[in-house]
Amino acid sequence: MRRSLRAFTLIEIMVVMLIITILVAIATPNFVTARENSRTKACIGNLRQIDTGKEQWAMDFKKTNGDVPAWADLTPTYVRIQPECPCAGVYTIGAVGTLPTCTFAAHILP
Repeated sequence: MRRSLRAFTLIEIMVVMLIITILVAIATPNFVTARENSRTKACIGNLRQIDTGKEQWAMDFKKTNGDVPAWADLTPTYVRIQPECPCAGVYTIGAVGTLPTCTFAAHILP
């Protein structure tokens, strides 16, 4: 009786490893770009939330352009919690009538 051993050859294993390596090399830059895009969008969303809360605060307290609210004025009534930039930037509320800013230069409200 003959026993048949079935196994992968070294060449077959090397080809599979080559294909996996190529797929990883293609996918990695896409993951990095997607992560940066999501962080940027989250920061812009936070800036919009701050701006909306600031405008609501100004309407409620009859503030005019140039008045600057503090974080204590906005939280928790107008902005539930003080947001943190996902890219380690710092948010500046700014005066009523101006857009809030982030120290991370790439994040600008459109």
